[in-house]
Amino acid sequence: MCRVARIMELQSQSASSHSGLSPVDGNDYCRIRNQSLELCKPLQTEDYLVQSTPETSPPKWHLAHTTWFFETFILRDFVKDYKIYRPEFPHLFNSYYNSRGSYLLKSQRGLLSRPSLEEIIDYRKNIDDQILNLPTNLMESKEVQDRIRVGLQHEQQHQELLLMDIKCNFALNPLQPAYCSSKIYLISKSIEPLWWKNFPSCLTAIGCDPDSSFFKYDNECPRHEVKIEAFLLADRLITNGEYLEFIEDGGYQRPELWLSDGWNFVRSHQIDSPFYWKHDRKFWRTYSLDGDFEICDNEPVGHISYYEADAFARWKEARLPTEAEWEYASGSAVLTETENFLETKLFHPRQAQSETPTCLRQMAGDLWEWTASAYSAYPNFRPSAGSIGEYNAKFMCNQMVLRGGSFATARTHYRHSYRNYYYPYDRWAFCGIRLARDI
Repeated sequence: MCRVARIMELQSQSASSHSGLSPVDGNDYCRIRNQSLELCKPLQTEDYLVQSTPETSPPKWHLAHTTWFFETFILRDFVKDYKIYRPEFPHLFNSYYNSRGSYLLKSQRGLLSRPSLEEIIDYRKNIDDQILNLPTNLMESKEVQDRIRVGLQHEQQHQELLLMDIKCNFALNPLQPAYCSSKIYLISKSIEPLWWKNFPSCLTAIGCDPDSSFFKYDNECPRHEVKIEAFLLADRLITNGEYLEFIEDGGYQRPELWLSDGWNFVRSHQIDSPFYWKHDRKFWRTYSLDGDFEICDNEPVGHISYYEADAFARWKEARLPTEAEWEYASGSAVLTETENFLETKLFHPRQAQSETPTCLRQMAGDLWEWTASAYSAYPNFRPSAGSIGEYNAKFMCNQMVLRGGSFATARTHYRHSYRNYYYPYDRWAFCGIRLARDI
């Protein structure tokens, strides 16, 4: 057990001062921090350094950066006369916080053969020990508690990025090594046709109240009213087989289906199928975290850019849902303990499970779902104060919102209001497609 008894024994009056949130549980801190190391267990030492594309980061960098976050935003900000673990680390492991000084270009993270993996592990242990042994007056501070919560949510985000980057690194390795051997997910011989759930027009509220009694990022606030016109939403994600029909119908050769930027993107990069797909003259194959295999028609299609998702939707005489429609519809989804999140340890999206015919399926877990909404501020949005305000607000330009989580999202990290965002050309992320239609 972690040496954090005082964290778990904070006075109840302290909890009431933390915007309705309970004090940080030391066991949760240790569990989430250790999960990053657990996800790295299948790696060999050489794997920790690889950066296969400019979008990815080496696993070793993820382990160091998440630790830098706790050192920078808690120890350096609140511990008097704190001495930085190593003077070079703030530059090497800052990601993009301009207010916190310079940082190494993302494209150069793969050059860090030093510091060694052993030193990064020691760095994590050292910072964890200091966090878990903060003086009681600091640990009871609202600011410190809030920063620890953000740090743990940040760590969970990087755990998903870690798996995305490992998959990309391994897939581009000519040997295509397997990360795991967990291929025990359900594969049936058939899947039901898309069923469309009808949602009437309404005035509804989306987003979060800043004072709500659960963690949320600033970009999920404030809660506000939106007018939604009547629409239909598909009951599940689009499958490999359905996407293959788009390919075979010349979807990648038909400019009328594509946004101008999307058409230029697929043409200039010679894209004719989802990321990781390849044709071996007879079958389409793909790379998964458990190795190379023939695609299963009934599994959700993944590693799709926004451009491809939008073109597919047009081909199906449909569209992508807005994020307001998605959040409104998610309230009618039946969530159980069987959703495919990180805790399931399948490391792969499952085909839609059979449920009641009127239920929306795969609304949580499996794959993030592109929406038609640009990532921008909600009405009356205010970023968090100080450097933490750089976390989300500075990226509200040229990106699209995704909803729903993936098989690599921690269940404790997911909520209906969560706003993920990627550039429309991003394909290495765990992203899929759900369709909507106007009525």
